[in-house]
Amino acid sequence: MTEHVLAPAGSLRRSVQLFKAFRVEQSDPDFFYSMLAQDSLRELRRWMDLDGATVIDVGGGPGYFADAFIAAGARYAGLDPDVGELTARGRTTSNSLRASGLELPFATGSVDLAYSSNVLEHVPTPEAMADEMVRVTRSGGTIVISWTPWLSPWGGHETAPWHYLGGHRAAERYARIHRRRPKNDYGKTLYACSVGRMLAWTRQASSLGRVELVEVLPRYHPSWAKWLVRVPGLREVVSWNAVLVLRAR
Repeated sequence: MTEHVLAPAGSLRRSVQLFKAFRVEQSDPDFFYSMLAQDSLRELRRWMDLDGATVIDVGGGPGYFADAFIAAGARYAGLDPDVGELTARGRTTSNSLRASGLELPFATGSVDLAYSSNVLEHVPTPEAMADEMVRVTRSGGTIVISWTPWLSPWGGHETAPWHYLGGHRAAERYARIHRRRPKNDYGKTLYACSVGRMLAWTRQASSLGRVELVEVLPRYHPSWAKWLVRVPGLREVVSWNAVLVLRAR
């Protein structure tokens, strides 16, 4: 795994570093995703000790996060429903499997951390995936879910910013121009998932005694901008990428 010199946690420099790296996501995925994995694990250490922890990574893809978690001493298993994602680096890591985030192949209460980065917007029922992540997490364990809200500037992924005129319209426009369907095709592999929707799910799960909300924050923003994700409406546009941190009960 490529080692990056990360800007200080919570700083504006970190935000700038990550957004600059995001600009080469398509052309140099090794650079972007290895940096993102290192930064994400640094954030995770705020909420739990990773050394020796049993971790599942829902949507682990080609293994950038696998490398980072294993280097941190975690016992890691990644899963992804897409063979293309699992082999995107030309190999499949030995601790990965093909499976759906909507039906996790793990026993109830079997992991210390259920983690997912940028997957929730790719399933038609994000609440069902979140429910599954809670189910497999032991009492006192941690659930961390990050995703791109639909109304954020990158909500339409490669079809952005035309998704603001409608997801189907944006996908059709992309297909006309590029003569192929977008990888993130609205209604098929990409869905609208808002911050408000997942906070509503969190309140319901909390009222049932299943989880405790630890933190909700905009993933790439400096620490002083965390308040943005608490403002209805505004958070859907400016958070860019939202993170839910939960404790299983």
